[in-house]
Amino acid sequence: MINKDMTIGEILDINFKAAEVLMSFGMGCLGCPSARVESLEQACSIHGLNLDDVVEKLNNL
Repeated sequence: MINKDMTIGEILDINFKAAEVLMSFGMGCLGCPSARVESLEQACSIHGLNLDDVVEKLNNL
């Protein structure tokens, strides 16, 4: 189960299809070094996204 404290890297390692979901929310820089260590909560904050919406979509993959 994906949660807000997981890094983007961990999420992508669990399910490569998560990249499509994250990109659909406007997170286009998934390959940048900071994305590998940034938490999902941090990424959502930076991109102005609703964290709960993103977590729900990722967990419905």
